[in-house]
Amino acid sequence: MRHSIIASALALLLVPAAFAQQITLPPSGGNQRSHVSQSIGLVTVSIDYSSPHVVRGIDRRGHIWGELVPYGLTNLGFGTCTECPWRAGANENTVFTTSHDIKVEGQPLPAGSYGLSVITAANDDWTVIFSKNSTSWGSFYYDPKDDALRVKVKPSKSEYNEYLTYEFTDREQERATVALKWEDIQLPLRITVDNMTDLYMASIRNELRNAKGFSSQAWVEGAQYALQNGRNAEALEWANAAVNATFIGQENFTTLSTLAMAQEANGKIAEAKATREKAFAHPTATALDLHQYARQLLAKGDKAEALRVWELNAKLHPNVWPVNVGLARGYSAVGRYKDALKYAKLALAQAPDGVNKHMLEDAVKALEAGKDMNS
Repeated sequence: MRHSIIASALALLLVPAAFAQQITLPPSGGNQRSHVSQSIGLVTVSIDYSSPHVVRGIDRRGHIWGELVPYGLTNLGFGTCTECPWRAGANENTVFTTSHDIKVEGQPLPAGSYGLSVITAANDDWTVIFSKNSTSWGSFYYDPKDDALRVKVKPSKSEYNEYLTYEFTDREQERATVALKWEDIQLPLRITVDNMTDLYMASIRNELRNAKGFSSQAWVEGAQYALQNGRNAEALEWANAAVNATFIGQENFTTLSTLAMAQEANGKIAEAKATREKAFAHPTATALDLHQYARQLLAKGDKAEALRVWELNAKLHPNVWPVNVGLARGYSAVGRYKDALKYAKLALAQAPDGVNKHMLEDAVKALEAGKDMNS
């Protein structure tokens, strides 16, 4: 068995005949090329690799780590490298590409493509290397001078994986984890993006300068994103353009209410109040528009102003769905449960579907028990 493993190891490590191929033939050793890609917000991370398998003629399970893939550095007997890491795959370089600057295990890695290799260890953390040399075959020409980044990572047990695989095991708006998995070992790499808001803001600026910028809705969406992320100056600039810019500016409930929020965020309180009242009185303002606007106010904790908007909505759109829902929420928020119960029952009779009926049934029960329906 040991001689077979050594022979397999040499076959994995030495230059295959495919290196000199002039025509397209199956991959050396049947190690199929694989590709995995994941978006992390605006960032795209991908890994291109050849995927060896555990059973190749013989069952090599239990003989992968420390044998087929030697621990530490190895002299491969070819090329310029005499102390070579494992190529983290088979055949050609394993290539890690990121479209933007990221951090790996908390350490910065600029945008670009990198040869990915690993120094394994029997009873210690493994070292993952990102080399600026991403085009060489395997590790035969690896040179530490080309290292862009080295990080220490702790391997762990995993479910059995016949084929070497890179898998994104979790992903969020600003982070993801990609794990190398083979046989019964996995090696996770944590990827984070510290400046995601900056990336989106830069993308929005660029898009507002191209064809998308000829729509007032695009400026509104940009302003709302900027407001949500504390970029108030740009929010005001973009919201103002949505209302007043030549050719694209439009006055409607959405553009005016967004401008009012941006003015308020920039301390322009009197202007915000005037713009907001203009939005409420605009012919495009629907009962649902005012209802949702009041819900945003309530979510920010401005109970009194939310109730004022819901009462205005009832005056402008009497007994229209969801006006009574808003009144119930508004009165409940300020502790007027008797009034809230009255409108919750009226809303329940109007509810257009089962989801709203169930919500309002729960609201009535809460109000009857003297509890806030918004809790």
